[in-house]
Amino acid sequence: MVAGAVYTAVEFLQRSETLITERCTAAGSGGDDLATDQAANAALISAIAVRRGLPARAASIALATAMQESKLRNIGHGDQAGPDSRGLFQQRPSQGWGTEDEVMDPYHATNAFYDALLKVPGYEVIPITDAAQKVQRSAYPGAYAQHEGMARAFASALTGHTAQGLDCSLRAPDAAGDAGLLQERLAAAFGAIPATAAGRTVTVQAQDTRGWAVAQWAVANAKALSITEVWVDGRSWNRATHNGWQAADAPAGQVSITVAGEPAP
Repeated sequence: MVAGAVYTAVEFLQRSETLITERCTAAGSGGDDLATDQAANAALISAIAVRRGLPARAASIALATAMQESKLRNIGHGDQAGPDSRGLFQQRPSQGWGTEDEVMDPYHATNAFYDALLKVPGYEVIPITDAAQKVQRSAYPGAYAQHEGMARAFASALTGHTAQGLDCSLRAPDAAGDAGLLQERLAAAFGAIPATAAGRTVTVQAQDTRGWAVAQWAVANAKALSITEVWVDGRSWNRATHNGWQAADAPAGQVSITVAGEPAP
């Protein structure tokens, strides 16, 4: 009888997991959710802005641009307007954005976008769509405006300016996480950042907006890196509970990120 009840409970949980639509939401996005791969790319674009000391406005412009150009996906083909366009920002090697391999590298592509954006006078105050157009010189200059709400909301959360601003609804991990890989990805996104690993948990020394930027980067990358818990500044995010950020005994000045162990057979 007990065994039957346990089997039924497990079967129910497994069936419930399949009903979860894996998406990421930012506070104030107006329902413009992102798929998990889109959210991970948005987190990288925003982290590079943080690393470079750029305002959240720069990340907003970059996210609106990448959503219009590639749907925030690192695609390896262009369109009729630019058959040699590639990557997150559909940059064209023939227009000096880099080699084909470089524009397909999200790190190179994002930095190249910001390099060009910084040459736009007043990009911090002119309309987002105007700033994006001055960088991209698109045949559809008004198209970026439709993504401004999403871009502002995700940029604010992912640069740490909106604490508890990002949540992802995910199924249980289907593979163990790798704390070493997590550290590598953190360093690639944010640069040299104090971090130590102990077992399945990586602890990052970061506070205030940078702490929240790291924490919400982790949530946005939870699917790809099998992250199960994130702790920061009196709050925690737990993948299994689907309750968003909750009050927790998490000290200020550090972010703790835990990856999954080996799944049960």
